Amino acid sequence: MFPPLFRHSLVLAASLIASAVAAAAPARQPARSSATAINPNAFRSAIVIDAATGNVLFEDRADVQNPPASVTKLMTFFLVEDRLKKGEFTLDTPVAITAEASHTGGSRVWLVDKEKITVEELLYALMVHSANDAAVALADHLAGSKAAFVDLMNLKAQELGMRNTVFHSPHGLPPGKGQEPDQSTARDIATLARKLIVETDVLKYSSTAHRDFRHQNGKVIKLDTHNHLLGVVPGCDGLKTGYYREAGFSLAATVQRGNRRIIAVILGSPERKLRDTVTTQLIERGFAALPAAPPTAAAPAALPATTSAPPSASAPAQTIDSSSTPQLIPVGPGEQKPPPSADTSTEPTVHVDLPGHKK
Repeated sequence: MFPPLFRHSLVLAASLIASAVAAAAPARQPARSSATAINPNAFRSAIVIDAATGNVLFEDRADVQNPPASVTKLMTFFLVEDRLKKGEFTLDTPVAITAEASHTGGSRVWLVDKEKITVEELLYALMVHSANDAAVALADHLAGSKAAFVDLMNLKAQELGMRNTVFHSPHGLPPGKGQEPDQSTARDIATLARKLIVETDVLKYSSTAHRDFRHQNGKVIKLDTHNHLLGVVPGCDGLKTGYYREAGFSLAATVQRGNRRIIAVILGSPERKLRDTVTTQLIERGFAALPAAPPTAAAPAALPATTSAPPSASAPAQTIDSSSTPQLIPVGPGEQKPPPSADTSTEPTVHVDLPGHKK
């Protein structure tokens, strides 16, 4: 045993050494998250999902109902595509425009009563320009009336598991006197968007930034997308915007990078620019949250050269069984996207407590 005085000296020396080491060590910085903080006041309902699996990558009040406004038109598009698959009509089928369609306001392509426009041109007007008159024309053609078409919309919503969605219109305009507004949630819209991407060619339309719409009399209307993320956010090729004052600004967006695709939905933002900014942040957070892609299989080693005779010219060509090859989620055609400065949308950039143009 050491004498008490010696033991005290050892303890004091050890304390001094520990203090010196601590002073020399760099100060530890508090841990910081690499994810951008999402402003919870930027929306009423939001979600991000992996389009391949449906797995949720981010959600905030994803089951809170909000009028989707023109995002409603995604269901209108889905029903038309469903009938196209069944062969009930084709993209070239002429649609006789009804008086009701020609009188529908808001964003429109000024359809004329009794003129005939093909299904495909009306789909472009619906998805690129968010034309409300085109939505009514398609609804009348498919179901005979808006009311009958809305019934089909709600049946399809139930079939897809959109439990918190009720449609009252084919276009998403604010309700008139005595009418009810369309209602949906970010989760339900994401479910619909994923179904559209997997089963239809919606991206052909939603990735189109500009297009001419030609009336039967030869008059041309310029169609301009309302989706300001096209040509700005890398890989964005859809899907649909929506706005009216009480509903706020909404957006169902999809982005593909490599063979990974995500879907981001935001409903009820108070400002258009805020909606676009936060949706972009959600997209980046979604890709960051995706699990690591499986490693690519190494290429097989080259076979040694042989002296065998070449195969006979009559030998059948080798084919690939497409059912056994990986199926990627489709992307839209490489149509020209507007540069970041080409903001030609007429969508207002105002707070929801101010009157604005309805879409």
